[in-house]
Amino acid sequence: MSLADEVPIMLLLLFGVAVGIGGTMVWLAVRWNRQKIKLTPLPTRIAQSEFHRRHLRFAKRPVVWLAIRSHNPLEVQAALALADPTPCSWSEGWNGENTLFIAPPIRGWVLVAGSAVPDPAEDVDRCFRFLRELSRKLGHVQFFHADRVLHHHGWARLEAGRVLRAYAWAGATLWHQGARTAAEAELGLKCFDYGEDLPPSKWGVSELLAANVEKVPSLAAQWSLDPAELELRMLPDSRGIAGRPSVRY
Repeated sequence: MSLADEVPIMLLLLFGVAVGIGGTMVWLAVRWNRQKIKLTPLPTRIAQSEFHRRHLRFAKRPVVWLAIRSHNPLEVQAALALADPTPCSWSEGWNGENTLFIAPPIRGWVLVAGSAVPDPAEDVDRCFRFLRELSRKLGHVQFFHADRVLHHHGWARLEAGRVLRAYAWAGATLWHQGARTAAEAELGLKCFDYGEDLPPSKWGVSELLAANVEKVPSLAAQWSLDPAELELRMLPDSRGIAGRPSVRY
């Protein structure tokens, strides 16, 4: 066999060896990855799953919502003077496309969300009038605001038209009324006084503001309900009411 004939054979052998080594490395990598998953403690895997589940469900929570102590959504509809009321499923109503959505009652609470719920950042006086009038009609009304982008946040609790507790921040403290509740203290929520300067932040946004926003749902859960935590418990055929308010406060 001449040298010219041996060269192609040697090249083929080298190619085969390279392919074999590459395949072995891929097989070892796959096996190592599977072994790593098996060795990961079950509580850690559950915690990771819980982390992703919570973050996915957080995206479904509205920026602004109400919790009204009531078993009767029709009573809430009347108090809101809802125009063009239409039956609406929970999933359809909670996607943010409705002006107002009155959810089916859950454990003695009726949740309301939609673009017609006043935002203190836009007009805090209108928000106050809206909540006061609604509370005069329905009794106990709660308000929650948590904007993860702008870090605007707030909460309020009213009874029979009287503000028991309210706080709202949007670039500055807009509303600070009533004594701090035990739930706020337990969660470590920071409330700034009117005109109080924020502490300097290394990243340009106060970590305290971001922490407040993250804790608003936990406050809602202690005061009444966290809507994102309850969504998966709703029956598929449960229906609320969608519409628009006919009265502007």
